[in-house]
Amino acid sequence: MHFTVGAKGKAALVGLAAAGIAFNLGASVRGVHAEEAARVADEKNWQAVAPGRVEPVSGEIKIAAPLAGVIAEVPVQTGDKVVAGELLVRLRDKEVQARIANAQAQIAMRKRARNDQAPSSRAGERRKAEDAVSDGEKAVVEAQAAFDKTARDRRAGGASDSDLEAARAVLSRARDQRKQLRAELRKLVADPATPLPTPNEGQLNIARTELWAAEAASEKLSIRAPISATVLQVNAKPGELAIPSATQPLLLLGDVSALRVRAELDERDFGEIMIGQAVSVRPAAFRGREFAGKVYSIAPLVGPSRSSRGQRNQTDVDVVEVLVDLTEPRPLAVGMKVDVYFRYDNAQH
Repeated sequence: MHFTVGAKGKAALVGLAAAGIAFNLGASVRGVHAEEAARVADEKNWQAVAPGRVEPVSGEIKIAAPLAGVIAEVPVQTGDKVVAGELLVRLRDKEVQARIANAQAQIAMRKRARNDQAPSSRAGERRKAEDAVSDGEKAVVEAQAAFDKTARDRRAGGASDSDLEAARAVLSRARDQRKQLRAELRKLVADPATPLPTPNEGQLNIARTELWAAEAASEKLSIRAPISATVLQVNAKPGELAIPSATQPLLLLGDVSALRVRAELDERDFGEIMIGQAVSVRPAAFRGREFAGKVYSIAPLVGPSRSSRGQRNQTDVDVVEVLVDLTEPRPLAVGMKVDVYFRYDNAQH
């Protein structure tokens, strides 16, 4: 069915349309006014507001190479939970392994030559102490290798957390035993009644020292977790060159058993907050949700914002870093942007 509209009808429709537009515009303006009023009312409940980011309770731990070398192994992946001392990256150590093999061959030869000479009773005690220290050093190396293997097996599902803790306990006992044996040898050598080593004994001790130095160099090429944490990011790949001065870390670690917020507070609000003060954290990723927290620490240093470091404008505001512990951080994730609102009612002046 078709309708025609005359001049008066068109005028009426135009009037209705204009009225509708005015009505919608008025409703929109009233909505903006209502939102602004709500925002102003909300801000009256807060003493200060600071932008921040969520981070692990340990902070983000950047793992760098202790020296330049080619990466041979990266046994961990993003999301893996590692324990303190667990292997993260191993650098190629073919030359060091050659030194170890050469030192071991020298030790075997020098030890046979030493044993062909019968020692005095006091020199025999020193020999036993030297051999015990050598055995103690070997036990530590073997216990460390067993710990690393158990850690790999655990990630592959072939070992449990309790197996790893047992391997750690064996390693700890081996280190303690080595320390005790070293102390006993030093005490015996310092005794004036203990004779000096014979040439064969001295050559054996030199070979052993070379072995221990090579093993220490090998361990330096094994980059380990400083704490028990979660692997947040892996940037290392086998075959790549790792250098200590690299701007990008090999890995990022963090203890995510708890989360906190690192906020940048305008220096003008420095005197308005205090440790222990209650805050409300509002993440950009979860609009309308709030997370409770408390001020954990306030840095004693005022400086430029992390986002404005480098070239700065005269209008840039200096800030103070404030750490906030979150009461219940789930489902927040590391790196999320948030705004931290500091409550009036817990402030003390």
